[in-house]
Amino acid sequence: MAKPKLKMRLGDLLVHEQMITEQQLEQALAEQRLTGRKLGATLIDLNLLQEDELLHFLAQQLNVPFLDLSQQRLDPKVAQLLPEVHARRSRALVLEANEQHALLGMSDPADLSILDQLAPMLAPRQIQIAVVRESQLMEAFNNLYRRTKEIESFATQLKEEYAETGEFDFNALNLDTESDTTIVKLLQSVFEDAIQVRASDIHIEPDEKLIRIRQRVDGVLQESTLNEVSIASALVLRLKLMANLDISEKRLPQDGRFQIQVKGHKIDVRLSTMPVQYGESVVMRLLDQTAGLLSLEQTGMPADFIRKLRQLIKSPHGMILVTGPTGSGKTTTLYGLLSELNQEGSKIITVEDPVEYRISRINQVQVNFKIGLGFSEVLRTTLRQDPDIIMVGEMRDQETAEMGLRGALTGHLVLSTLHTNDAVTSTLRLVDMGAAPYLVASSLRAILAQRLVRRICDNCKEPYQPDELEQNWLRHSKANPAAQYWHGKGCQSCHHTGFKGRVGVFELLILTKPLADALRRGDNEGFVSLAYRSEHFRSLGQMALDYAQQGVTTLDEVIRVSEYLDTEAGAMGKAHG
Repeated sequence: MAKPKLKMRLGDLLVHEQMITEQQLEQALAEQRLTGRKLGATLIDLNLLQEDELLHFLAQQLNVPFLDLSQQRLDPKVAQLLPEVHARRSRALVLEANEQHALLGMSDPADLSILDQLAPMLAPRQIQIAVVRESQLMEAFNNLYRRTKEIESFATQLKEEYAETGEFDFNALNLDTESDTTIVKLLQSVFEDAIQVRASDIHIEPDEKLIRIRQRVDGVLQESTLNEVSIASALVLRLKLMANLDISEKRLPQDGRFQIQVKGHKIDVRLSTMPVQYGESVVMRLLDQTAGLLSLEQTGMPADFIRKLRQLIKSPHGMILVTGPTGSGKTTTLYGLLSELNQEGSKIITVEDPVEYRISRINQVQVNFKIGLGFSEVLRTTLRQDPDIIMVGEMRDQETAEMGLRGALTGHLVLSTLHTNDAVTSTLRLVDMGAAPYLVASSLRAILAQRLVRRICDNCKEPYQPDELEQNWLRHSKANPAAQYWHGKGCQSCHHTGFKGRVGVFELLILTKPLADALRRGDNEGFVSLAYRSEHFRSLGQMALDYAQQGVTTLDEVIRVSEYLDTEAGAMGKAHG
């Protein structure tokens, strides 16, 4: 192995090449002695050098290439020539390999001692070096070192154990999270893999000849399969035990929850089982309690919306609704509002199904329909508990809606959600549910509707020409014909999907006096017309389309997530006409 060599120590070389001054080097060395971090990382942390500036310099000095990993097509099998524990510890990744050579991407190629440690693991291949960004390395580790093989191995082992005994050992299916039984290791690997790719849900679905394990990442399911279908019942049993469910009941759906520690994250797992053709299907919602609650700014909500919402929640009474389909981020927004309202001088009571995040000082009530403790029953008692602010998880029926509206009318600030398409129709939905129009008009202050759309991956974004179907949709929506649109061509960073992360689109309707008067009169058409012509009102469709034109999301994503926008565009045209 021919090692690239620096002619002098990195710090001295940077000073010699006038990249930093002597004083800056002394500052970085002093900081390094305190933190123990490497000099290059310390210089970057102190903003004395930019990461790319340092890496390009190192590549030039060592006469090795500087590679952008987002543009490389990496093979998981090649990466795994180096075990994950050594790759992460050394900040090194095998990018390419054949029988003679291995190209190793390193964030600190000046640390030649690492090469001595890794060379025996990659022998007899000769190691060649490339310089890569540390942030991209860490992301590549999560993408490439998946738990797929590990999960398959544990599944096979569990199947063999079952074949030997003819039945599963129920004593092994205990609640001891430290247990080293095969089934515990298998589930731990499943959870670790999900957390690594930022999955929000895990689906375990038995089929006739295999088990499907699907993970919802950025709103879309990614699938892997296990051939060991005979272990499906053992997985379900173990999960039921963890959630304190009845393991003898297989004919009825069950719901439960439990907490686990995964890779330093405290995860709250909401579990739902359902009998299906070949056993029981399990879906688990993963809530990362370690991450904490998001602020309104962190939700991606526009600044003017945040400003208006903050003005609205200063009111001592009235109702504010957050609407949208399941998985649109309603709960995240509500908790963001509660975090701002959570002060010593205010009593807050929430009625939820289920309680997703536990917040100190807030009295959170979990409904239990089995014992007759529904939203309306809890809300009736809540109003006797001298609250200032009430959060109702969902307006599900007439009784709950009317009690919430009356609570808002009698001096309480009420926050809640509703499953509707947009802000305008949400108001009419309350009336359709049986709430008196005068009560809605008097109590409702504002409605925030929201969706989540997938964000285009920044690493592989490129201009895009809409197809004929999309052009027809744009013409129907009266969009700017000269606008530019974008999509992601797919890269290592986004698992070749073209998308990475999600962003919220919102519409905020504030009930003004003319709108309230139209409601009282029962003039639904007049209400819709006035709403769309309200000052500063921007529909979900308009904001989503703006994001597409700004290169934040794709036109296809706007149409896919907002399938009702054709109807909305027609209503808008009628209203404006």
